[in-house]
Amino acid sequence: MALYTIGEVAQLCDINPVTLRAWQRRYGLLKPQRTDGGHRLFNEYEIDRIREIKRWIDSGVQVGKVKTLLMDNEQEMADGWRKQQEILLGYLQNGSYHRLRMWLKERNHSESAQILVKHLINPLRQRLLSLQPTLLALRGILDGILINHIARSLSSTAKYPGNHALVVGWNVSDITRLWLEGWIASEQGWRVDILAHSLNQLRPELFPESTLMVWCGEAPCSAQVNQMRLWEQQGQIIWLNHATATSPGGGDEPVARLSAAPAGKKPQ
Repeated sequence: MALYTIGEVAQLCDINPVTLRAWQRRYGLLKPQRTDGGHRLFNEYEIDRIREIKRWIDSGVQVGKVKTLLMDNEQEMADGWRKQQEILLGYLQNGSYHRLRMWLKERNHSESAQILVKHLINPLRQRLLSLQPTLLALRGILDGILINHIARSLSSTAKYPGNHALVVGWNVSDITRLWLEGWIASEQGWRVDILAHSLNQLRPELFPESTLMVWCGEAPCSAQVNQMRLWEQQGQIIWLNHATATSPGGGDEPVARLSAAPAGKKPQ
């Protein structure tokens, strides 16, 4: 997921940076991430939220009342996604795997992979992460269906022009997550391959012809964080750890632009 500086967001949303700061500080409408240097970074969710705030204000709603409206909308959205999780869970429990595949395919026509992964797939997979054998079996079936769906999608997009990326796991056990990250990248213009097994030791120089997109789990160790920042600064990899990634130099620059190859990589 790309991160944007406040200046970039101001241009994208046609709004003054001073207004964005006021929405955050005075009204609590925004919660941007921060770099080590304290600079704001906005993800695509925040950009959508800013546009929604603008729509409310343009329609005549006072800015002080927008937060309540947003909270109501977010709760309604969360309830909607929860219902869709229950639909998928029902298909799994009933053994209706073909219906699940068709449902997933249909949803992917109307929603991006990024939205589906964030609001539907990751939360459901987390619910099924249990010591109970039945739930683990359902998660395994779901993962198999997801990988099959994503493999078809990657095969379809491979015929189109675009930069090549290799999605790699570094010391991770959840291989399905690599496929989910590759799926997101493919919808953002990359021709993606997935390294089927996680690597205990990562050496970017072994893959000189590919842009490496590296996933090292939700909570990478400090050594991984420092090494990933260095590699990213050198243009060797794109770091897929959205939650923990910050600008390597502490400056106000985006962490990873999935829509463009990093420096030093040539389009394939």
